[in-house]
Amino acid sequence: MNSIPETNFQFPGQTAFYKGKVRDVYSFENRLVMVATDRISAFDVILPRAIPYKGQVLNQIAAHFLTATADIVPNWLQEVPDPNVSMGIKCNAYPVEMVVRGYLAGHAWREYSAGKRSVCGVSLPDGLKENDKLPQPIITPTTKAHEGHDEDISREEILSQGLVSQDEYEHLERYTLALFNRGTEMAADQGLILVDTKYEFGELDGTIYLIDEIHTPDSSRYFYKDVYDENQRLNQPQKQLSKEFVREWLIQNGFQGKEGQTVPVMDDDRIQMISERYIELFEKVSGKKFQKNNLDNPLQRIEKAILRAIA
Repeated sequence: MNSIPETNFQFPGQTAFYKGKVRDVYSFENRLVMVATDRISAFDVILPRAIPYKGQVLNQIAAHFLTATADIVPNWLQEVPDPNVSMGIKCNAYPVEMVVRGYLAGHAWREYSAGKRSVCGVSLPDGLKENDKLPQPIITPTTKAHEGHDEDISREEILSQGLVSQDEYEHLERYTLALFNRGTEMAADQGLILVDTKYEFGELDGTIYLIDEIHTPDSSRYFYKDVYDENQRLNQPQKQLSKEFVREWLIQNGFQGKEGQTVPVMDDDRIQMISERYIELFEKVSGKKFQKNNLDNPLQRIEKAILRAIA
């Protein structure tokens, strides 16, 4: 099963290379080139096998939403020279990720079900059940870790530690809620509910930019709108589009990213199923038909596209 697990290019004028959990980032003097590989991570661990077309899905969804939200906040994206590649402005990233939640799901539900009634300094009412809609969207930031786990952090801790100035942080909060509102509206147009997501921001010459990906299955969770109310009434699991199904399979097979645990191996059938779920998400979220790119020699294709773009 052909895929793009990693890249190792050397380009003229390249100043640095960074291998993220799923992206390979090539730095130049004033711009970045991000290659969305087919790596997949869960619980902040990169899983052993790559997922065909996953990188293309992520890159094209991110480009779709960055274009659709550019009126809310400037973003880093300038060009998409290849289905797996984005190129844009090199910013100074803030050391926090802005996680926003409209529903009690995923990590927030796991914390809540363990008895906690505060997540990242935000109080939650008693009596909620999994996947309930919250009274209003809440921001639950995390620190941005280059390696290992991102950690929950409160607004107060961010400000007291000087990670972000108060004025800038207030801008990040406003942008986060406005982006989430736009994402919610766009999801509803496609029969989906945007449950939670995260945004990353950077700064350059006094301007705040939205950076990295947005509203992708790696950074977001979606429910199907048509069955949401009935599933909640019957206490049934929600039909969702996200990579939570990957996390759930890992948990069932004894892995949550904890020390001493071994990552279970996914067979070809499961890899194929995950690939199909990512493609389904692209089509459902964007309303566009997914066009599979040629995976016969993807590294050569990607390298040529980047060379043309930086020439």
